[in-house]
Amino acid sequence: MKNLQQQISEKIEQATDILEKFGMPSAQLNDRTAYCLLALLNVTPEKSWENIENPLIGITPMMDFTKINYQKEYAPNSRETFRRFSVHQLVQAGIVLYNPDDSSRPVNSPKAVYQISPVAFDVIKTYGTKDFETKIQDFLKNQESLSKQYAHEREMNMVSVKIKDEHSIQISPGKHSELIKDIIEQLAPRFLPNSTLVYIGDTGEKWGYYDQEIAGNLLFNVLEHGKMPDVILYVEDKKWLVLVESVTSHGPVDSKRYIELKDLFSNVNADLVFISAFPDRSTFVRFAHDIAWETEAWIADNPDHMIHFNGDKFIGPHK
Repeated sequence: MKNLQQQISEKIEQATDILEKFGMPSAQLNDRTAYCLLALLNVTPEKSWENIENPLIGITPMMDFTKINYQKEYAPNSRETFRRFSVHQLVQAGIVLYNPDDSSRPVNSPKAVYQISPVAFDVIKTYGTKDFETKIQDFLKNQESLSKQYAHEREMNMVSVKIKDEHSIQISPGKHSELIKDIIEQLAPRFLPNSTLVYIGDTGEKWGYYDQEIAGNLLFNVLEHGKMPDVILYVEDKKWLVLVESVTSHGPVDSKRYIELKDLFSNVNADLVFISAFPDRSTFVRFAHDIAWETEAWIADNPDHMIHFNGDKFIGPHK
């Protein structure tokens, strides 16, 4: 009878063999990706491949599964490595589905989950039998069409944002992107009618929109996606560069973010305007105590009003 260490070594070797049979790149033929596959199938060291399961599971639970069942502990900051260099490639290969329970869930949602695709599940279940080679070959023949099908399902939920007359872009689905859409299509026409869109940060892994020519003229570059505000607008006649944060789960322009943005755009030859945008009043109330002075706040479901955190600048009668 095999001891636990022998069972662990054998399962990792078998999982890596399965990944290789599926045609995964050499960069994913490693223990980390093998652990991901084992977690996605709920295969513990003593479990046979015919008894695999296909639970919905997130990245952190995959790491927990690895620690508990395979005695391998990864640092918490390894989460992005798991996601970007193991699970992402499994999704691209059509082996794993991303958020199959809710394809409209935002890309950066903490509730994101993954699941073995039904077709890949059917293949892996036969591992170690005479049917496996036939099943894997059939999968590989259809893999491209499967990937296109899954990509199409994801595309159907993308948020369309109008950035110019007769020109729109698609950004990742979710409340954050819906608010970005409101910023551009509701806030800008009301309070910044002559503004030009310079930048939209998508919640995915690429920029939603970036006008390099305007940015270059204003002497700034979008180099680090994570540090940028969600939306940047430029009002040429007033020489305002308007930096807008879309606040759904992450915070507004607080004192720390205010200083960070001022430093990031310190070379810009325009005056900076800071706006925190909220989808509704309840979200605004939740974050109101964090909003920095000398900034603005806007609420999408009350689009005709702007809240000014600007001291005595706007004191006076309303007529």
